[in-house]
Amino acid sequence: MADIKVKVGQQNALKVVSSFSGDASLALSGLSDINAGTLQTGMVLVYNAVTSKWDATLELTPGTTQNLDINGGSF
Repeated sequence: MADIKVKVGQQNALKVVSSFSGDASLALSGLSDINAGTLQTGMVLVYNAVTSKWDATLELTPGTTQNLDINGGSF
């Protein structure tokens, strides 16, 4: 795969090189730590500390807790 050249303003940015050496037919639902079930548009993965797995869900605030604080970090 060829390098991807990126220019930000007047400065060159880092080159992004991508390669894939795994099974190209691997599906997210095939991973052992994901409870995917039947996937639907708009689902996100939410970590379930009880099962130690990621659950695919449409709800970010399960149960009666309706407080949601998303921290995307610093970039």
